[in-house]
Amino acid sequence: MLAQPAIDTRLHPLTAIRAVRSLMANPGDTRQIFVIFRAMRGRSGVKSFQRFCASPVGQAVLAERRVLLDVLSDRAALSRLPEGSMGRAYFEFMEAENLSADGLVQASQDRDAEPLPPDVSLFLERMRDAHDLTHILTGYGRDPLGELCLLAFMYQHSKNLGQALIVAMSWPRLPKAARAAVREAWRNGKKSELFQNQDYEALLARPLDKVRRELGILDPGLYRAVIS
Repeated sequence: MLAQPAIDTRLHPLTAIRAVRSLMANPGDTRQIFVIFRAMRGRSGVKSFQRFCASPVGQAVLAERRVLLDVLSDRAALSRLPEGSMGRAYFEFMEAENLSADGLVQASQDRDAEPLPPDVSLFLERMRDAHDLTHILTGYGRDPLGELCLLAFMYQHSKNLGQALIVAMSWPRLPKAARAAVREAWRNGKKSELFQNQDYEALLARPLDKVRRELGILDPGLYRAVIS
């Protein structure tokens, strides 16, 4: 049996800080996000993967070798989903923002190649491809405050210190109302079900409001007040 490649669980804070500074100077450089997350993941990724493997959804995804990107790339099928469904909301969001489901693939591949076990790669790619679904579920937009709120929310799910680092380094620039919105996102993320273990393929056809209730996702009222 071939030895599985080892996963680097060391923290690389200097690399992460440099990448955060680059990201703040050029918010469109999404490659830096993957550099930050990899540099500061520590054992958080291993723990998330272990929880995924222990869940019924994770076991099914790995056994079936599901590729979420394939489902999210089928715009015709998504456009036919019922009005108000999670998948239809995702389709409309991607159309309005002029995004494609594979938009983050190139950014993630531009980082240094890292050999990983096939199951780990499948899991990480699934989490990458689900990013825009998390916008839909949480109600946070792609504006700068929305992205910060989403990072604060998702930190409670992944515990990747890179997410907390981006928020912390952005904090001094935030006005009082924006800080309140980020704190709300932090609290809301802690109260919701883990996103990593969700059957996204099955959820797409279901009413978005019901999915949010079932996952315990609270309304981002303070965020909406700021951006209004």
